[in-house]
Amino acid sequence: MILNLDPKFKPFTNEKEMVFQSFTFSGGEPHIKIDPNFDVNQKVIITHRLNSFNDLGLLCIAVDALRRMYVKQIELFIPYFPAARQDRVMIKGEPLSVKVYADIINAMQLDKVFVFDAHSEVTPALVNNCEVIPNHTFIKTVIKNIGNEVKLISPDGGALKKIYKVSEFLGGVEVVECSKSRDVKTGRLSGFKVYNDDLQGVDCLIVDDICDGGGTFVGLAAELKSKNAGKLYLAVSHGIFNKGFEVLDCFEKIFTTNSFKDFEGESVEVIGLDQLI
Repeated sequence: MILNLDPKFKPFTNEKEMVFQSFTFSGGEPHIKIDPNFDVNQKVIITHRLNSFNDLGLLCIAVDALRRMYVKQIELFIPYFPAARQDRVMIKGEPLSVKVYADIINAMQLDKVFVFDAHSEVTPALVNNCEVIPNHTFIKTVIKNIGNEVKLISPDGGALKKIYKVSEFLGGVEVVECSKSRDVKTGRLSGFKVYNDDLQGVDCLIVDDICDGGGTFVGLAAELKSKNAGKLYLAVSHGIFNKGFEVLDCFEKIFTTNSFKDFEGESVEVIGLDQLI
C-alpha cells in the first residue's frame, strides 16, 4: 500500500493507493484522516516531498496515525532529503541542519527510509535504515535523450565519487574533473578550473545532485567553453532553480526529476521518478 502525502507525487504507479484527507488548521497545524479500511498487516510505503517543516509535520502525524491503526511495517520514500547540503558546520553559530531532520525521522522508527541521490554520505550515515537510490538510471536516460557522445563533467571534488560510479555503470564514459572555490562566510564562488586542456569539441554533460541558484554551473560553463567544449548540457537530480532558467541559458538543455517539485511549461526536461525506480 502506498500513502502519497503529496497527491501530485506518485513515484510508485503499480501499487494501490491509500485514501486520506489532509488539511491545515487555522493555527497552522497540519491534520490528516486516513481511511481505515485496509489490511494493517500490509506494508505501507509513505511518499512525500519535504520542502518545508509543515511537510515534515504532515509526515510525522501520518506515521502516528498509522501506528495507532497498528500498521506493522512502515517505510518512507523522500526523494530530496531536506537540509542535506548543511552537512557540516562551517563557521561558529551555524546548525547541523541535516542532523535535525535525521533525528526527527529516526524518532519515527521506520523500517526503511529511501532517499534518491543523497547529497553526501552524511545523510545515510545519520538516518537509520536508510537506503540511497543512485542517480545512475537517471543519467543513463539523460544521455539516451541527448543522443550524442558526451563527456561527464564533475563540477567539484564533492561529486567525484558519485560520478565515477555513474561512469562505471554506463560502461566507462569519460569523466572530466573540475573544481571551484567557495567563501564559507559569503557563499561567493570563484576559481573555476577544468582539469583538461582541450575538450576537442565534444559535448559535455555536467552531472550534480542539486541546482539551486545555478552559480556553480554558469561559472563552470564559461570555463568549459574556454577549453573547447562542444554543446553543454546539465543534469541535476533535484531541481530547485530559485533564480529561474534564464541564468542557465548557456546550456543546450537542462534535465532534472520531479523529486523537489513539478515543472510545467518550463525550459527543462523532467524525467519522473516513476520512470527511474
